[in-house]
Amino acid sequence: MTDVNQQLLDATVVPQKSVTGDAVSASASTNAARRSTVLPRLEWTGDRPRIVPFQRERFEELRALGQGGMGEVVLLKDHDIERTVALKRLSESQDLDRVLRFVEEIRTVGQLDHPNIVPVHDVGVDESGRYYFLMKHLQGETLESIITRLRQGDRAAHAQYPFQARLQLFLGVLHALSYAHRKGFIHRDLKPSNIMVGPFGEVTVMDWGLARKYRRPGDAGSAEDKASAPSAQGLRESASLLTQAGAVMGTPLYMSPEQARGEHDSLDPRSDIYSLSALLYEFLFLRHYLEGRESMADILEGVKTVTPSVETTPEHPAQTRVPAELCWFVIRGLAKNPAERYASVDEMVEELQSIQSGRIHVMCQRTFMKSVLHRLLRSVDQNPKVVMLGSAAVAALILAAFAQALLRLF
Repeated sequence: MTDVNQQLLDATVVPQKSVTGDAVSASASTNAARRSTVLPRLEWTGDRPRIVPFQRERFEELRALGQGGMGEVVLLKDHDIERTVALKRLSESQDLDRVLRFVEEIRTVGQLDHPNIVPVHDVGVDESGRYYFLMKHLQGETLESIITRLRQGDRAAHAQYPFQARLQLFLGVLHALSYAHRKGFIHRDLKPSNIMVGPFGEVTVMDWGLARKYRRPGDAGSAEDKASAPSAQGLRESASLLTQAGAVMGTPLYMSPEQARGEHDSLDPRSDIYSLSALLYEFLFLRHYLEGRESMADILEGVKTVTPSVETTPEHPAQTRVPAELCWFVIRGLAKNPAERYASVDEMVEELQSIQSGRIHVMCQRTFMKSVLHRLLRSVDQNPKVVMLGSAAVAALILAAFAQALLRLF
């Protein structure tokens, strides 16, 4: 199992300004940190229950889950509800940029109430004056870990995740992003390590630290929106992505071309669509479409210029060939021109569900043959008698032709 909460700490901005010491009062921090349990203990005297008031510190720190530039994530035991939760808190050195980024992440995720998005349970300030928030403790493994096992030829992984199962997981990611886009947010940091797959197949999209509101066409934006999205902040985000040790090879590989060019103020959901397609390409083909490029300059150049084609899509020795219709699906999402990609994540969902049901667009010889076969198979259920009569007629013609050929020989 991977300590995936570490991923929640990756996308941070190097701060430059300090928060004044009176930003958080000592009394507030003490009261917030030392919460007591409120539920009583039940004791039985014979067959009669007795309620006994019982108080102790509600949260018990069990172990660290991850450490990063912003702070740390730790595992807690909630003694009231009797469950484990994850707590993310800022480091002791709090400055303005870190606090603003932290607050923005909390409020973003707090507005995204969806089964495929990690929920925030509560916020507070600890005895040291550090801001924190409580969230669901996710268990399972990241999509990055699953891809690694598939790439290594792990038989159990391939049995668990054939192409259809991979599409089902990807649909969970699409549902999360569709919801976020409808709420006006783009993620901007989609990658396999930010996708969690739980023990029951549940999919959760994590790390919304770089998420931001995007401006819809024709929307002039409110004064609040303008105040919260200065271009200088976008520049700092870009610099951070390219310099942090944990993000150098991770995030740029999944950037859209427009994000790689630093066009942060004009990004819209189609940027996330590109990142989703890069993620799916790797999940299907078990290699990144820019595999082999190692330097930052080569990667960013590849993001801007390299588009795989169906003819050049690789085959992996550990699995069968990727279905042609999926090749065409993912390549459209990797179009360099945003206007040539899917217009929305909802369109991706609709197209993927059509493929799963056998409604395949004819794009090449392989898709033509599969489209015809799927239509024939559907007609068996819809008109079984007609199909049986037609099959019998075809069989009779073949037998007649075969018999005639034999007569000629003798």
